[in-house]
Formats: sequence, structure tokens, C-alpha cells
Amino acid sequence: MAASTLTPGPANAPAADTRWLAVCPAERLVPERGAAVLLPDGTQAAVFRTHDGALYAVDNRDPFSGAQVMARGIVGDRAGEPTVASPMHKQVFSLRTGACLDSPGTGLRVFEVSEAESTIRLAAPAPVGGGAAR
Repeated sequence: MAASTLTPGPANAPAADTRWLAVCPAERLVPERGAAVLLPDGTQAAVFRTHDGALYAVDNRDPFSGAQVMARGIVGDRAGEPTVASPMHKQVFSLRTGACLDSPGTGLRVFEVSEAESTIRLAAPAPVGGGAAR
């Protein structure tokens, strides 16, 4: 089962055909700090809880350096847009859309994220070959 970009944005009500991957206990997410999680396909995601309690998940791989460091980025906002700044070269990315606010045309994958039963979950795509996972 591979992870991929899904609906950008903070925690949403899950779609009926979404399969969820439990990635960490909710208490492990400290507001304004990220947590790196290893996905079944070997890629990584960076999961964040902002000061207002919103959840976001983006690719952990910095597209400029190639390093798996976005979970160690600086969480903030730009004109009300929740952001994370890469700890490598300080480019700023929207946590909602993954777009790099400093270099248009570059971005991070964004994962749908939710919290249920004290567990942080990321959405996974339907299995290869079509059909929805239930």
C-alpha cells in the first residue's frame, strides 16, 4: 500500500472510500513541532499540530536539499497561512497546499490527516488496480 498526495488541507471528515494508516499516538504531537513518520512504501511524511489544534501532513523530503528534514522545520504562518520552513535552506511551504511560498512551482506532497481514538492517521490511496478500499 503506497502513500500519495490526496486532498490538501487540515484534518477533514474522511471520504467513504479512504483507507487510513495509523501513524502515531496523538499525544506524541507537540503543538508547533513536527513528527516524522515512515509510510508502508518507504517514504516519509512530516505530521504537524499547530497552536490552534489543526493537523497537517506533508512530505518529509525537502525538495531543495533532498534531505528528510521537514518534520524538523520551523512552524509558523505567513499572513494567516500555516507554514513550515525547511531547516536546511529556510524555504517556506504552506501546510495546507504544500506550495513553496518562496519559489513558485516547487512544493511538497500533502496528505489528508485525521485524529481518531487518540491516534493520528494519514489517508492512503485506493489499492492499485482500481476500486476503493473499505
